[in-house]
Amino acid sequence: MIELISQERCVGCNQCVSVCPTNVFDETESGVPVIARQSDCQTCFMCELYCPVDALFVTPFADEEKPVEESQLQESGLLGSYRASLGWGKGRKSTASSDGSYIVFRRMAGH
Repeated sequence: MIELISQERCVGCNQCVSVCPTNVFDETESGVPVIARQSDCQTCFMCELYCPVDALFVTPFADEEKPVEESQLQESGLLGSYRASLGWGKGRKSTASSDGSYIVFRRMAGH
């Protein structure tokens, strides 16, 4: 579930608003979107993936109801970590070639 939009990091591009399949976010006049319908989040991570500045945090453990503190996420390296682990963003190496489904696809394609 989406837990955080970093007010400091967000550049107001509204990519998260555009890519969210369940319309969780609302645009604002300040430019920084808000999490308007958190309970509608399906934990698809699309918003976190498309955020160009790693300003979002989606947790697969929302049911545990642990409070989320931005400073702790930054210190632990979790803010934007899903995007980084997939190799999305400048200076990051794509991990697609190590994904099992990618390997199967390549074999089926005769590569």
